[in-house]
Amino acid sequence: MASETEKKPATRKRKAATTARKTSTATIRRKAAPAAKAGLSWSTACRDWEKRIIAGESLVPCDPLFPDAAAQGMAVFNALKIVDVLGEPTIGESCRDWLKDYAAAIFGSYDPETGKRMITEFFLLVSKKNTKSTIAAGVMLTVLILNWRQSAEFLILAPTKEAADNAFKPARDMIKADPELDALFHVQDYTRIVTHRETGATLKVVAADGSSVVGKKATGILVDELWEFGKKPTAENMLMEATGGIASRPEGFIIYLSTQSDEEPAGVFKSRLEYARGVRDGKINSPRFLPVIYEFPKKILDKKGEHNPDNWYMTNPNLGVSVSDEFLRDRYAQAKEAGEGVLRVWMAKHLNVEIGMSLREKAWAGAKYWERQGDPLVTLELILECSDVIVCGIDGGGLDDFLSLAVLGRDGAGGDWLHWQRSWVFQDVLKHRKEEAPRYLDFQKQGDLVIVHEMRDDNRQLADVVEMIDQSGKLAMVGLDPAGVAEIVFALHARGIEQERIVGISQGWKMTGAIKTLERKLADGTFSHGARAIMAWAVGNAKAQAKGNNIEITKQMAGGKKIDPLMALFDAVACMSRNPEPPGNIDPFLEGGLITT
Repeated sequence: MASETEKKPATRKRKAATTARKTSTATIRRKAAPAAKAGLSWSTACRDWEKRIIAGESLVPCDPLFPDAAAQGMAVFNALKIVDVLGEPTIGESCRDWLKDYAAAIFGSYDPETGKRMITEFFLLVSKKNTKSTIAAGVMLTVLILNWRQSAEFLILAPTKEAADNAFKPARDMIKADPELDALFHVQDYTRIVTHRETGATLKVVAADGSSVVGKKATGILVDELWEFGKKPTAENMLMEATGGIASRPEGFIIYLSTQSDEEPAGVFKSRLEYARGVRDGKINSPRFLPVIYEFPKKILDKKGEHNPDNWYMTNPNLGVSVSDEFLRDRYAQAKEAGEGVLRVWMAKHLNVEIGMSLREKAWAGAKYWERQGDPLVTLELILECSDVIVCGIDGGGLDDFLSLAVLGRDGAGGDWLHWQRSWVFQDVLKHRKEEAPRYLDFQKQGDLVIVHEMRDDNRQLADVVEMIDQSGKLAMVGLDPAGVAEIVFALHARGIEQERIVGISQGWKMTGAIKTLERKLADGTFSHGARAIMAWAVGNAKAQAKGNNIEITKQMAGGKKIDPLMALFDAVACMSRNPEPPGNIDPFLEGGLITT
């Protein structure tokens, strides 16, 4: 046990730290920026971000609103030590300006005269190995030091226990490396809690789940690795619960940190990312939300510039400090050798290239051309207007499957094929496939997936769409798997679709012709689709298997990943490959046989 003599220096340091904090706060109150008193007007849009990121300039769109508050925060932030770097330098000595600009924007958003924070939400998307852990630990520790509220709660929410440990350890080490901070804080490793001895305020790092955030009245929250929360079906409600206390904390804030997702963005990550881009681009006016997004400009991606190592500095602002050019080049070469799917994931994590379609092992050959042929202008209305003939493909299945409708039109002017789809699924799938629920709900918001509450609604609604297409006078035929489709056929008959226009399409290896036809039309650019996320997802899920000269793509091979929208498209391709004529010229003895009921 320490003697009284040994305790005195620590006691003096605690008193000195407390006095310095109070004095600094008082000084800032006296020197509040005149603009703050007169009423601030600012924008968090960064419309010229593409020019800035190419030039290596700051992406923080505005200067700190309250310079004195920013200076106070940065004085603390810059003095924190990074113990896992040679020589244990401080943040101020070792970190790049981009990180300091971002931290200053957070600290400088607080008005010390009114006690109100003017920017309350912050979003940062930056590539892996660019010191997100340092940002999380340093910023949250700084606000804990400067906080005036007694017993205030600050949270770092991490998606997993491992991520929570990664977020806690830098904060703990910063405290242990500084005798004054070590005296000022009580650190509990097992529970990942840091307690301020003077104010009783706490910083807690938690592996997020529903129960871990219930009843919290947090003043400040940092959400780490938001992309992983996007895979959690309850993430939106959990974040709502966690951030509810900020309503009664005028100085409160939320910080979202993330890299890109290792698959197509979904759920809460997708919604926050799209919102952040909207604010950055000036499409959404939200001055209380500040986004900083390190991603390649579209003109770089259009030229495949993400594969050029000379461009990697754009999404790695810490290149040459926490991540080296040699490391990225080596890992890129390894990922490229491993295949397209592995390379896409590597580029998502290390270069922030968003995955639009996950190419898995044994990916279908046509998948590599899919994104290129996407055009948002290809809608059902356009197909009805431009096509001289239209066919439909339908793929159904069990209660856990999507009932999918593919509409394929042949352009009357040039003969190109145009594709549109819609799918239906029973609501219980959200319970059975909780890990996919956020993605399904995204598809529902986009209008491409209908989640039905009554079992028969899917067949009825699908038949309604087919009837509407038939009213155009251009519907030649409807193709579908003959097995287990009696209810669909009855629904089509009730809408006036004659028996001779309902065609059975053989599945398995017998679909080789349709698969190869679509591959060729994607490659030669004579097939276009509406660039819908649900189709990119289904195409990315498909696995192809060669059987002699044939190709087989089945739901069993997809391993539980849904490919129903793609299978419906293959059915439609099988129909269109027969070069059908508009209604009135239908051959009643089409190869493949008719479906009878």
